Amino acid sequence: MPTTEERPVLVATEADDLTADMVITELNRRSVPVVRFNPADIGDGLTVSVQYGIRPANAAGRMLTPSRAAHLDDVRAVYWRRPIWPAFPHLSSDDARFAAAQTRYGLGGVLYALDGPLWVNHPLRNAEADYKPHQLARAQRLGLAVPATLITNDLDDARAFVAVHPAVIHKTLRATSYHRDGVPLVSWAEQVTADEIDARIQVVPHLFQVRIDKTCDIRVLIVGRRVFAVRIESDLLDWRRDYSALTYSVITLPAALEAALLAFLDAFGLASGSFDLAVDRAGTYWLLELNPNGQWGWLEEHTGLPMAASFADLLTQGEIH
Repeated sequence: MPTTEERPVLVATEADDLTADMVITELNRRSVPVVRFNPADIGDGLTVSVQYGIRPANAAGRMLTPSRAAHLDDVRAVYWRRPIWPAFPHLSSDDARFAAAQTRYGLGGVLYALDGPLWVNHPLRNAEADYKPHQLARAQRLGLAVPATLITNDLDDARAFVAVHPAVIHKTLRATSYHRDGVPLVSWAEQVTADEIDARIQVVPHLFQVRIDKTCDIRVLIVGRRVFAVRIESDLLDWRRDYSALTYSVITLPAALEAALLAFLDAFGLASGSFDLAVDRAGTYWLLELNPNGQWGWLEEHTGLPMAASFADLLTQGEIH
């Protein structure tokens, strides 16, 4: 068995990801071997080969990139940082669909089956935690404050919910790439009135949520057991609309809230996650949502918090302390 110093960290990410670059730079400073790859490169510089049913090991295999090689049973940790799956645009639609399925269930299956390394985070755990209704229900069970929320495709229920509350916003259930007439569109949280809701709501479920009369927003990044909390000041309903209008300050969360957020991640089996909260005028912290693989690089740049270093520490250790 190789020593800890020799065991690599796999970093699954797209070709140009500045956040992954920040973590890899920190791993390089620690002389930790890194094998960076993107599933989209399968057949074009990315090779995987694994055998099962081999005794005494359950599996034996390796991954090869143009510059690196890793024995998969020696991997100490996997950083799953928004990689891209191949679409095979050069193939016919049927062949592309077939090839994409083989890659997801072949390469994906090989990777998902790795139970020795620490995952930050395992894709299947990310996927489970990405369902907002699941998040809201779990948060309530943990005693976190959750705004009154309705998920529905019933026209009458939606109008009644909006009418009974002073202010209600509409949010997407999942961020999704969207183009109209070739122009990329972004879905922001928007305040909505009952009159604006029409029969089109019946096509798919929609999420309506009471608008918190907030004094500020909070973004919380947890890495292992380290908690980084940043207060975000703006006059915007959705602060993502204009990053240039934001100001930041580092804060310490109440101990009970910090413990509940850690328990929230533990319940989903996540090693890391980014929480969005709002603080109202009474000082109550309201949980809005969890992004299990959220952005944080810009926060380190503005606050100086050692976020990338904390990811590198966690991946180097290969376990949560």
